[in-house]
Amino acid sequence: MKSGIPGDESRWDDLVCILCKAAELEYYYGDNSGRVYLRCPGCGLVFVPPGMRPGPEEELGRYRMHRNSPDDRGYRSFLERLAGPLDSLLAGASRGLDFGSGPVPVLSGILADRGHVMALYDPFFARGLSVFDREYDFITATEVLEHLHEPGRELERLWSVLRYGGYMGIMTEPLPGRDAFAGWHYRRDITHVTFYSEKTFRWLCDQFKAEKAYRKNNVLILKKI
Repeated sequence: MKSGIPGDESRWDDLVCILCKAAELEYYYGDNSGRVYLRCPGCGLVFVPPGMRPGPEEELGRYRMHRNSPDDRGYRSFLERLAGPLDSLLAGASRGLDFGSGPVPVLSGILADRGHVMALYDPFFARGLSVFDREYDFITATEVLEHLHEPGRELERLWSVLRYGGYMGIMTEPLPGRDAFAGWHYRRDITHVTFYSEKTFRWLCDQFKAEKAYRKNNVLILKKI
């Protein structure tokens, strides 16, 4: 059932949650462009439905505008919000996968400088699927989850190559309250199509048998148990 969705609700009849696959969805917000945001009451995910998301070429054009240089101290400081706590949890030199590494993999460089062996994957800039043929001590996904069109499928794939006792480091802005959503800067990036609430993170822990090893602001580190 789809509740409260304006317009022709029949076009959403076959739509399920892109994370937990629940069929019960509700209207969350609609902006002036006609873009609709749906919410899953089950896992708390808010997402833009198919047909309203940018295509690959539009996405790539947006990503090529990013200026994330390893020489940018501000950007490195931003990434340290995850790199520092993650490094402190790791037992010495470890093998990691930087998922969604982008055109300039700054985070992997920071972690490599601390002795970790890094592999890269990005659907636009580092597309080698062989990285999923082995296990990792840790996986990072910094400013990535909000771009995923199929987060359930992608997170299951990542979790399958994370060893038991390993860590998944996530950076994404947590979903604010409904009243703040309209003016939220994070929502206004057209490539941001998936938004995660604290309820979503609890669902992920239950689904993947994980525990929170670290949580602060926009950083979450899960441990596979």
